[in-house]
Amino acid sequence: MVVEHAHEPARRPDAPRPAAPAGARDAFAGAAHDRSVRLYDTTAARTSALVLGAYSTSFGWGSRLLGRRAHRDIEAVYGLVRLADEVVDTFGGPGAAQELDELEAQTVRALRTGYSTNLVVHAFARTARRTGITTAETAPFFASMRADLHATVHDRESFEQYVYGSAEVVGLMCVRVFLNADRIPGEPLVEPDPQQVAGARALGAAFQKINFLRDLGVDAHELGRAYFPGTERGRLTEEQRAQVLDEIGRDVAVARAALPRLPGRSRYAVAATLALYDRLLADLAAQPADRLTAARVRVPGPVKVRVVAGAVGRQWWARRRAGGRDGQA
Repeated sequence: MVVEHAHEPARRPDAPRPAAPAGARDAFAGAAHDRSVRLYDTTAARTSALVLGAYSTSFGWGSRLLGRRAHRDIEAVYGLVRLADEVVDTFGGPGAAQELDELEAQTVRALRTGYSTNLVVHAFARTARRTGITTAETAPFFASMRADLHATVHDRESFEQYVYGSAEVVGLMCVRVFLNADRIPGEPLVEPDPQQVAGARALGAAFQKINFLRDLGVDAHELGRAYFPGTERGRLTEEQRAQVLDEIGRDVAVARAALPRLPGRSRYAVAATLALYDRLLADLAAQPADRLTAARVRVPGPVKVRVVAGAVGRQWWARRRAGGRDGQA
């Protein structure tokens, strides 16, 4: 039996199409908006990753040992820090203060809104809002960056204030990432305990002071700065060098003592980065004081591989002996 079907009359080419139900239109618009947001967020994160890859090898080596989200968050933190550093060290000039003020204003605004037209700031703000980084960390950081625009010689008080803002708060940002990288918005923040805070600050201070030693010549001759209190630009006496090395050694000891307090894979990442800076410190310590400005000390790539592998191996054995298991932070 043949069943005949009724046919609708053909629609004229210029006739309007039937409107989709309102619910379907809203769902489509919502999905398209979500895709656009994800694309912008991803592009911002990739931008920060490019900054880290271009400017830092030691920091980059350690961050590769983190879980995916923590790795991306550390890239976001580094991206903002590097951007500010470039304003004062590379751009410089009479307009640098205005540029730095604008960068801080963008950061404060993005911490409040979660959005910025500056891709590096946008990536940082997304990380900061999820991990608990606030202006308590960013304000002293920008204050230290601003000091670089006019301070060329430091006394003990200004030096400690500068190191806190330029490096110790960066350590505090990183420990917040380690503790909250996988946090879902709405869940309570994990606050660092006192030993984690002390270790993060000491780690940042040690890295900064090692960089000061490493860049003694550049800071003096190109930027006109002397960071270590009571020293002349571009030179340290043997006694001053010994005092600086002792100070760094104390910072490293505090940082290393806090390693067991770090969660999961962040312990391996910090141990690897600390080992790389330890190697830099050993190479710097082998240089006479009057040779520190001659050339910037670098750790060759193959040596970095061995140093990182050794640090990871030691942490793995330490955790195994303690009966611990690796997390995914």
